[in-house]
Amino acid sequence: MNTDVAPRLGWWQQTWRLMAAAAVGIPLWLSIGVVMRGQSTGTGPWFFIGDPLVALGCLTALLWRRRFPLGVAMTVAIASTASALASGAAFLALVSLSTRRRPVESGVVGLALVTASQFAGGFYPTPPGPLWLALAFPALIAGIAVAVGMAIGARRVEVRSLRDRAESAEREQSARAAQARALERNRIAREMHDVLAHRISLVAMQAGVLDHRGDLTAEENRVLVRGIAEGSHQALEELRDVLGVLRADPGRPEPPQPSFDRVPDLVADARTSGLDVTLTTTVKGTPSDVVGRTCYRIVQEGLTNAAKHAPGAHVHITLEGTVGDSLDVSVRNSPATTATAPPPASGFGLLGLTERITLAGGQLDHHPTPDGGYLLTARLPWPNPSHEKRA
Repeated sequence: MNTDVAPRLGWWQQTWRLMAAAAVGIPLWLSIGVVMRGQSTGTGPWFFIGDPLVALGCLTALLWRRRFPLGVAMTVAIASTASALASGAAFLALVSLSTRRRPVESGVVGLALVTASQFAGGFYPTPPGPLWLALAFPALIAGIAVAVGMAIGARRVEVRSLRDRAESAEREQSARAAQARALERNRIAREMHDVLAHRISLVAMQAGVLDHRGDLTAEENRVLVRGIAEGSHQALEELRDVLGVLRADPGRPEPPQPSFDRVPDLVADARTSGLDVTLTTTVKGTPSDVVGRTCYRIVQEGLTNAAKHAPGAHVHITLEGTVGDSLDVSVRNSPATTATAPPPASGFGLLGLTERITLAGGQLDHHPTPDGGYLLTARLPWPNPSHEKRA
């Protein structure tokens, strides 16, 4: 932004400034008329015609003072010597120039005003007096005009700086809000994937059993159909909970987040859906919310992948860890025992899980086993809460 360009004035702002400049010169013009009447010279044509015309010209020139500040100020300062009514216009011109806060320009115009005032005697009689007094009065007027203009200019710069900082803060706030929305969208996307991928994989597994097993009894078919219906219903319910965060009021609490205590329920749910799952845990203590939630998502992703890619396989989950050390999670599945069509893969499950574990400060490893199965392992740091408080 160019700081030399003053803000544009409205018609009323321009009008009252010019009226004030004209009003300042009227008392001086009338006092000179009274003095001239008291002397033998009297008031001549210049007093009634020339003086007002020069003042009108100076006031008109002030309309362009913001476009040509130095030229207008110098012209009005010199011309005001021939007109008592133009003294206010000269003062306003010097004030306007000084708002630019350029000492050299203000000094040159101020010096021109003081010098030109010494020739005012050619138009009006001046009382006799010492030279220093004739110089001191116009110099004082010029100094006041420069000081007022400098103060106005400093105020404009301060207001402009505050406005720029407010606009910058607003832009930064908008950027932070956009970043927060993007992070929230990514979080919700991960939650939707974790929830839906697990439920839909179980439903797909049960549907695959119905498609490939023609020897099932009516009761077994009903159990599988009921499992598909319940799994679909639970998937919709969990999806509704996740999407409800987007429409929730600011004061409304979010749905309960997965925790370490819900891992057995997750395993039991997988067994109900037809997976052959065993859980072995030697965890001593209760992990923090972040560690527990990450552990839950690791087990959920392992079960989801086993249901997708190894139908009929046995899944063994092992949880080990102690507070102050680490929490180790292992999900191992044997080779698939049922041949089904490969399910559609999103490709984001392990990628999102890796991001979760990295944010928690842990490590993830996954690879096929020699017997044709698959192994998913993760190590999560489990710091001692008391040590964290002391730190």
